[in-house]
Amino acid sequence: MALSHAIMTALLEEPLSGYDLAREFETSLGFFWHASHQQIYRELRTLAERGWLEAEGVAQAGRPDKIVYALTPAGRAALDQWVAGPSRHKPAKDDLLVKLYNVGASDPAPVVAELRERLETHRRNLALYRRIRDRHYRDPRSLPPRRQGIYLALLAGIRGEETALAWCEEAIELLAPLAES
Repeated sequence: MALSHAIMTALLEEPLSGYDLAREFETSLGFFWHASHQQIYRELRTLAERGWLEAEGVAQAGRPDKIVYALTPAGRAALDQWVAGPSRHKPAKDDLLVKLYNVGASDPAPVVAELRERLETHRRNLALYRRIRDRHYRDPRSLPPRRQGIYLALLAGIRGEETALAWCEEAIELLAPLAES
């Protein structure tokens, strides 16, 4: 998936400014697709040049005008074409997994410490995702289809964090005695 598809997806419901899109990536889409503010603004310009987005200046009292972006029919067609195509699943690249191959050859204490840090990160992420689910998705079957799709993406995040959390706990349990000896 390209950043362009994530941006166009964010614009399905309403036009947004670059700033609002960046906030969307920090609080929703960003859980599954990371993008910096610079990347977002650069991609907005590219999408507008392609004719997939329409940019409109909006006056603001006491502040510079902002540019609000809306999905055009051509952009919607491009997004529909992408959705209809196959998804590419990329294999994980994880330094920690490579470090585990060195446990018998190197001091395992730093790896166990990193596992403990990661465990806490997964706990925080899981708690956040569950709060979002409990606040906004109590009855997923009653949601409109688009919200059901968003719920399913959130559910994938929850299941992924649950699995990662269980794996970290098991890895720490196995390696902690080696690190202490």
